[in-house]
Amino acid sequence: MAALPALRGVRAAFAFLTAIPVGGFPYSAREWRWASAHFPLIGACLGASLLAVWWGGTRLGPHVAAVLVAIFAVLLTGAIHEDALADTADALGGGSTRERIFEILKDSRIGAYGALAILLIVLLRVALYASLLPLRPALLVAVTALSRAPCVWLMAKLDYVTPENVARNSAIAAATPIQASVATAWSGALLALLAALDAIAWGQALAMAGAAAAVGLLAAWRYRARVGGVTGDLLGATVPIGECAMLLAAGLVEP
Repeated sequence: MAALPALRGVRAAFAFLTAIPVGGFPYSAREWRWASAHFPLIGACLGASLLAVWWGGTRLGPHVAAVLVAIFAVLLTGAIHEDALADTADALGGGSTRERIFEILKDSRIGAYGALAILLIVLLRVALYASLLPLRPALLVAVTALSRAPCVWLMAKLDYVTPENVARNSAIAAATPIQASVATAWSGALLALLAALDAIAWGQALAMAGAAAAVGLLAAWRYRARVGGVTGDLLGATVPIGECAMLLAAGLVEP
């Protein structure tokens, strides 16, 4: 059945993006490709879980609650995005040539750029949580969903340039504009629902959508210029950068 790979893609997306043992292996190449279409849906589920953590931690104050959310976010995802961010920062910061960038991406060690990138992104994320979530806690759901949509467009529009001998995510990276459109539909529907329920302001929804588009376009320009396309690490690094950009946009519209 044509619909089966798309439905199985939801489970595959859970298996890929989270540390939750959902099983279902092995997945076919078509199912992995469809997994990317549901990245925002998985992000929304993660955001809902983190929202429960936020509500549970607010009795200790917004700063403690924000740190707890950051901790549980890492636990639920297995720190895949933070690891990708560290590798990307080291590679783009320390690699002067395309070949050198790939060498650094393959290196499991974390350098100065990577360590600083993780430190700064975590500090900014926690500060934004503590500042914005007391008034609009649903922003947590919105941002974890929407921040994953630019990755799908990057996969659909740019070449996957990870060398074949180390490529592990080539099936997912084979996403097409069809999967990217579905991911965008998930994101738009969620933002519209949250805004209609007054869980977030309409201005915040529009600002976050604009920030997501800007992050995607800037990432596409930078990744194409430096390596001619995308790798798994470059894609993964886009998520925490996008989260912070979208929260900043939401805060500027309605502080």
